[in-house]
Amino acid sequence: MIHYENDMSLEDLGYNDRLDKLWMEGNFKEFEIGRVVSEHKERYVVKTESGELEAEITGNLRFSANGREDFPAVGDWVALTLYDPDFSVIHGILPRFSVISRQAAGQTGEKQIIAANVDYAFLVQAVDRDFNINRLERYLTICHSSKVSPIIILTKTDLVNGQRIAEIAESINHRIKNIPVIAVSNETQKGYEVLKKWIVKGKTYCMLGSSGVGKSTLLNNLCGESVMKTGTISQSSNRGRHITSYRELIILRERGMLIDNPGMREVGIADMAVGLETTFHRIAGFSLVCKFKDCTHTNEPGCSVLEAVEKGEIDRASYENFLKMKKENAYFESTVEERRKKERSFGKMIKNYKKDIKRNGF
Repeated sequence: MIHYENDMSLEDLGYNDRLDKLWMEGNFKEFEIGRVVSEHKERYVVKTESGELEAEITGNLRFSANGREDFPAVGDWVALTLYDPDFSVIHGILPRFSVISRQAAGQTGEKQIIAANVDYAFLVQAVDRDFNINRLERYLTICHSSKVSPIIILTKTDLVNGQRIAEIAESINHRIKNIPVIAVSNETQKGYEVLKKWIVKGKTYCMLGSSGVGKSTLLNNLCGESVMKTGTISQSSNRGRHITSYRELIILRERGMLIDNPGMREVGIADMAVGLETTFHRIAGFSLVCKFKDCTHTNEPGCSVLEAVEKGEIDRASYENFLKMKKENAYFESTVEERRKKERSFGKMIKNYKKDIKRNGF
């Protein structure tokens, strides 16, 4: 189980006046409040002022959910009923101020929440082999859509020379503007003094990056200890301690909080229209003066975006990455609408079935 300092308060976990107002408006006064710090397949560990509690959701919350995004996620603030010193039931979720999500694997038109109520995201890439600026733009789009502030972290700087680091920094500055970039070495911890200045007590952070870029070492260095990735949930009453945590919220030495995620090489775009406009703001700006309002920026005459690409005013690789993600987003939106049509059709069928039963006196 994850351990915290005994003197931690809800404020240390990020509770503030805005959440307190939501708590009052939600009529949760009779419940205890806590924050989800770990999850695995709808089973949770929640941190409260009383300590850490294992938790499950109520049947009502389970059956009223329209999809995965309606279930608690790591970082959520939840209303609880305590049944014994170590176990509780979750009755409700406070509205989230930010949500990082992706397309749910194997679920057409459905989103999977990676982390909730996150203030900053560390976009982690290694400079020795993994660096991919297209992926950085993807992560930035997710952050902008999620209302999360991004910080780019370049790791493994001890494995390359200064010229390579300068080349990478220049490529980032060419395509990405006004985003902090911090270069660190997990071995020598060079650059950590700059990174730690961004970690503020009560703020929540998460990491987005592929496996193998040094996220685990980065996490351990920020914690000041090796973080165990083992069972957070007990076996008693079908709640197994042997289960490895999927995601967890960890308290850092500087008293900020970091939500640790599995490595993700590609994150499926889900509902990212606003994020695309922010990440690719130059393209969005040129699109305002295109000849056609519904211009796709691919082959239309009078397209200002295409003209800017040809003149070198928009980076061609960035433009191609924009088209790729825009296509993904359009596909996701179409699958969402298709899923909603099926749900409406099924609901109508059930309604008619009930009418037939009543009409025939069954």
